[in-house]
Amino acid sequence: MSIFEKLESEVRSYSRGWPVVFDRALGSRLYAEDGKPYLDFFAGAGALNYGHNNPVLKQALLDYIARDGVTHSLDMFTVAKRDMLETLQEKILQPRELDYKVIFPGPGGANAVEAALKLARKVTGKESVINFTNAFHGMTLGALSVTGNSMKRSGAGIPLVHATPMPYDQYFDGVYPDFLYFERLLDDSGSGLNEPAAVIVETVQGEGGINAAGIEWLRGLSDLCQRHDILLIVDDVQMGCGRTGPFFSFEDAGIKPDMVCLSKSISGYGLPLALTLIKPELDVWEPGEHNGTFRGINPAFVTAAEALRTYWSDDELEKSTRAKGERVGAALEGIAEAYDGGIIAKGRGLARGLEFASGEVAGKVCAAAFDRGLLMETSGPDSEVAKLLPPLTLSESEVDEGLEIIDASVKAVLGK
Repeated sequence: MSIFEKLESEVRSYSRGWPVVFDRALGSRLYAEDGKPYLDFFAGAGALNYGHNNPVLKQALLDYIARDGVTHSLDMFTVAKRDMLETLQEKILQPRELDYKVIFPGPGGANAVEAALKLARKVTGKESVINFTNAFHGMTLGALSVTGNSMKRSGAGIPLVHATPMPYDQYFDGVYPDFLYFERLLDDSGSGLNEPAAVIVETVQGEGGINAAGIEWLRGLSDLCQRHDILLIVDDVQMGCGRTGPFFSFEDAGIKPDMVCLSKSISGYGLPLALTLIKPELDVWEPGEHNGTFRGINPAFVTAAEALRTYWSDDELEKSTRAKGERVGAALEGIAEAYDGGIIAKGRGLARGLEFASGEVAGKVCAAAFDRGLLMETSGPDSEVAKLLPPLTLSESEVDEGLEIIDASVKAVLGK
């Protein structure tokens, strides 16, 4: 029995599908301790959009540590935090004409979501929040309350309240008009729907099965929220930082959410960091009303600022991600077509997936890919989607390599 099996909790998950001990990582590859390389189409669940140990970000981090730069600072002012905020303003917010203030809520995506939910309730004086079918927003109690997956919700051990799920885009396969049910409940004084403080949404549901909301659906949701005086929260934890092409996944829809949750790749290097962006008029916190010990992880500020300068001073990464995403999408469509409707290709940008008839089949495909040196995971309510989240910086040859392995893995499981 290994030390992992002896001491680590049964709650571990990814290591069960990839039963090797990893030692090194660079770019789009992880290396097991025996030296075997694995092409990484998982990328830290989207936390490594710029690849493993990105050399530019690594050098900035090493230089900062070498000069004894502050590591931990709660929410005190530091040179690293100033540089990160100035760079965020210059490279991201100003060019997009977005006026947001920044909350540092804690180190993870769930912290960003919790801060947004808490602030929405404080601002509006209302308790209820609208979420969507198959949503995933985190594993803490507030985030779980707006999450759809029954297995994850059951782990809370207590009732999860003050949230009402509504149908996500295409939940009824286009049979009913968008927001028919939602808007009818809002307009009907006898519906029993508690007046919501906010709506929280992912533009592409990663854990929910790579469900991509249509641009018009997102615009319609934003319009509905404005007409009914409901705050709109976009959870961009996994789909932000360029995953779908533009820096924010909602940019193509031309909407401006009231709050935006960021984490995962915002640090650029895989270090813990989360931000909750809020419109200035919503900043009604009292000092210390929302805090935490690890809000000031300065090495993450350093790599975040360097990532923004390196990759978001122009639109080259955005163009590259869109182009690679189209290539991957077309290849997955080709795989799906070979099986006469038994597989569905899904996604946007470099968030892509293949939906199979069951979680068992998707799991076998991912296992076959692992045996061939490719890391990808399953998602969806029944783990029925093989999900691809490669680094945005992967090379064209790595795109080809990954797609060839996926094709071979599907054939190994399903034949043809």
